[in-house]
Amino acid sequence: MINLLIILQAIAGGVVIAKVSAAFGAALSVFAAAFGISKIGVSAMEAIARQPEAAGDIRSNMVVSGALIEGVAFFAIVVCLLILFV
Repeated sequence: MINLLIILQAIAGGVVIAKVSAAFGAALSVFAAAFGISKIGVSAMEAIARQPEAAGDIRSNMVVSGALIEGVAFFAIVVCLLILFV
């Protein structure tokens, strides 16, 4: 019982650190997603410049990859916001 009280006090004291960490995690996930999507765009433009006849396939793969990265980033932000507000 005493161990549980010590753990609860430690958690209550670290609420500020948890909120700062959640905000930092949300910002980091946004920056990582922006970097990933920009790398996809750059690579796709270079590939289209090399092979213009494959532009349709490259564009569709770029859109799917960008959507997957954006979905993962959105999930990470939601998790960080849940930590922040719950």
